[in-house]
Amino acid sequence: MNNELIKRILSSIILIPLALYFILHGSFMLLFFTAVCFFVASYEWHVMTKKKPYYFYGFIFLALSFYTFYYASINFFGVFFVISVCVSTDIGGYIFGKIFKGPKLTKISPNKTYAGMIGGYFLSLIFLTMLTNLINYPTTPTRYFVIVLILSTVSQIGDIIISYFKRLSKVKNTGKIIPGHGGLLDRIDGMIFAFPIFYLVELMGF
Repeated sequence: MNNELIKRILSSIILIPLALYFILHGSFMLLFFTAVCFFVASYEWHVMTKKKPYYFYGFIFLALSFYTFYYASINFFGVFFVISVCVSTDIGGYIFGKIFKGPKLTKISPNKTYAGMIGGYFLSLIFLTMLTNLINYPTTPTRYFVIVLILSTVSQIGDIIISYFKRLSKVKNTGKIIPGHGGLLDRIDGMIFAFPIFYLVELMGF
């Protein structure tokens, strides 16, 4: 296990309980946590994309994304579900990509491989299957399977999209705040896309 993977796992072990702490306390604590994360992510976007033609649109998207996160946080299991899918997708993609290597998925993000993509799906399904068996997830297995695949796909696409903007800005990371990841946007790149999709799924009653 290399140093980068260890840093990723340790960061997740620290950050996920911290986020869940604020979510569980709700009300002002949750609002405060959401606002702080929004401003940090917005600052990183500002530094990375200032003077770019798409600069302003990024702030609109981040506002939408954090609103849907706040909305999802009303249901603790819902927000934990989305975070778990995104984190397990990220770790599965990283591990499978390092072990199996193989063809590159896209030139936009050279470290992404088809093996990593499959690993992301695999670990997210395995982890969420274990989780839902423990807490009796209130839905049918087919619906659960489809939602996990949708969120995992969106999470991986979000990762690639942020990588694309980083390449345009000629930076490796969006910041330096999180060991093993870089900036906050590097850590939540999949989540900021997954939460709006989860919001739509819940809104449509899928």
